[in-house]
This record gives sequence, C-alpha cells and structure tokens, in this order.
Amino acid sequence: MTDLAAPPIQEALEPGVLPEALLRGFHERAPEYDRENRFFAEDLDELRAIGYLRAAIPVSHGGLGWTLPQFNRAQRALAYWAPATALGVNMHLYWTGPLADRIAAGDSSLDWLAHEVVAGRVIASGHGERGNDLAIEDSTTTAVPVEGGYLINGHKIFTSLSPAWDWLGIHARDDSDPERPRIVHAFVPRTSEGVRTVETWDTLGVRATASHDTVLTDVFVATEHVADVYDKGDNPGPFIASILPWAIPALVNIYLGIARRAADVALEQARTRNVLSLGNRPVGGKPFVQYHAAEAELALEAATAHLDHITERLARGDDLGDRLLLALFAVKENGTRTARDVVDIALEIGGGGSIHRRNELERLYRDVRAGSFHPPSSDSVREYIGNFLLGE
Repeated sequence: MTDLAAPPIQEALEPGVLPEALLRGFHERAPEYDRENRFFAEDLDELRAIGYLRAAIPVSHGGLGWTLPQFNRAQRALAYWAPATALGVNMHLYWTGPLADRIAAGDSSLDWLAHEVVAGRVIASGHGERGNDLAIEDSTTTAVPVEGGYLINGHKIFTSLSPAWDWLGIHARDDSDPERPRIVHAFVPRTSEGVRTVETWDTLGVRATASHDTVLTDVFVATEHVADVYDKGDNPGPFIASILPWAIPALVNIYLGIARRAADVALEQARTRNVLSLGNRPVGGKPFVQYHAAEAELALEAATAHLDHITERLARGDDLGDRLLLALFAVKENGTRTARDVVDIALEIGGGGSIHRRNELERLYRDVRAGSFHPPSSDSVREYIGNFLLGE
C-alpha cells in the first residue's frame, strides 16, 4: 500500500475534547445521512484531519497519546451530536487502544499496524457472522494454512465503515488439525483479491455506519498480518484480550451520549411547548412532566457514574481478577438499557410531535435501539453472569 501523508498533530486539540464547531457540523449532517442512508464520509474525513483516528496511539509513534478516559469522553460527546458517526468510527478506534497497550508494554510486533493508523488508514471490525452467537470464541469463517499465511473464506456481517476501511480485523477457525481447532486473528487488506462488499445495510437506526456484509473468498493473509493464533477454548493473547476493555466502555458512552442528547432536546421542548391546560404556558409546568424529567436525570446520573467508575479503574490498571468480564458485561447492559429507557422517557416528555421525522427525538429513538444488539447481547450477559455467580 502507498503511504498516506499523516496530518500534523493538532496542538489545539485538547485530550479527550473535540472542537464544538466540528461537532455542530456533524450534527447538521446527521439527519441527511440518516434520511439518505448514506455513509458519514465527510465526518470521517474531518476526524482524520484533526488526528482523531490516531488519538489513542502514543505520541512516540505519531499519535496523540489519549488515555482510555479521554477517548471515552470524546466518544460520548461525538455521540451526543452524531450517533452513527460515533458508532461507526468506534469500530476503528477500539483497535487503536489495544495497539497503544502493546506499544506501552514494549511489544513491537504490531508497530506496522500503528504505522498504518498514523498514516490515516482505517481499520474495521470483521467479527460479526450470521448464526455465530459465540463471538470470537468460535467462527464460521475458515482459515486454511498455506505457505506464508492463510487462505480465508467466510461471510462477515455488520462490517461498519464498509465504504472506507483499508484493513479488516477478522477472526477465523483453522481446522487443519481436527483434534485441535485453532482461532486465528488477522488483518485483511482491502486490496486483497477475493474481498467483496455486499450492500445490505438498510436499517431502523444508526444508518450512516454503512455496516454492509463482507464476503471473503480465498483471501490470502500473510503471516506478518496475523495478530494471534490460539487453541479454541483458550484465552487470546494480550492484544485481542484488550479489545473488550476499550470497546465496551466506548460503546456504552455512545448510547449514553444519545440518551443525554434526547433528554436535553425533550427538556428544551418542554420549556417552549405551551399547553392550554396551563393557560398557554410551557408544558414543563406539569407535575408529571417534571416527574419524567427527574426520572431520566436520575437514571443518567447512575449509569454515567457506573461507566466512569469502571473506565477509571481500567485506566489505572486495577486488577479486577476474574470479575473483569462481569464488570464489562454489567456496565454494557446497564448503560444501554438505561439509554433506551431515557430516550423512551424523552419521547413521553416531547409528546406526540416526537414521532415526526422532522423531530430529532424520532431519530434518536431509532438510533438508541441498536445498543441491545451489540455483543454481548442481553441474553449472553445474563447467561454469563448467572453461570459466574452460581458456579455452573
């Protein structure tokens, strides 16, 4: 691949803070992206230009050196103004956090990928597979060992950033030894022969992510682009293991950002929408509307505090032991469920006008629904936590 010129580091870009003018520009485009089911290409270009795609990469390697809490704070703000943009770019950013962790640990094996990120290239996630409810524990995609690497065959779904990715992080199953199946994690260059995008993305919400299907047919992946290989049932190495601590808190921040925006929109409407029963004064004067407003705020305060607490503990390197996965699953479920509940309340406050396509609440209502479908799903969370607590 030809190197892209890395844009200069923006000294004015505060850690964890995105410029307000940039965010408002994203907000203006969000309804159009949604209405036209169009990818957020302009937003991505602007985020790349300010260095956001390399924000988590250490300064020593050409990034901005943002910490986990700073990265999460920025994702929450981005989602407040442009939910689909935040969700789509998250599928790139969550690779960069584990990269930063490996660099900090003195592991140079993935420096090539950090170089690609700093050069402006985009990484997407190729983990979704139809019928695979085990996530990266297993795969319907096959990896056949050949000289110099693997041949990959499979059908990936929910490939966010489909129009823009340069590298697709995938996992596949190597059954060359039937008695010892192995899970292979690798990065597929978009330019590889046998890579095909199938445009399937026409959904209820987060439409601008362009999460189309990706079909891989006899795609060769070189050994140097393989990130991890381990026996099925074993734990992955530190790079793959770091994905969830970076991906899940950011994901929850996105949905809580949506909920915060919905609450703020609804409150503003309650302050300005007059009703006859109050003598043509704002509906916010009604006790039940005030009750709804309080319920939304209470829920947001609790979920946000829980999320920030877990994020800070992860950033400090606290040893959560065997409760790490439980903590991540719990914050994901509590956060996304709270986000849905708050957006539902926001529509109650907003009244019947909330269901009009011209009302921002209608789009936020659709966008927030996607939270329950991101792995781990609600049933997977309960199954894991229940088995963990009961020793099954």
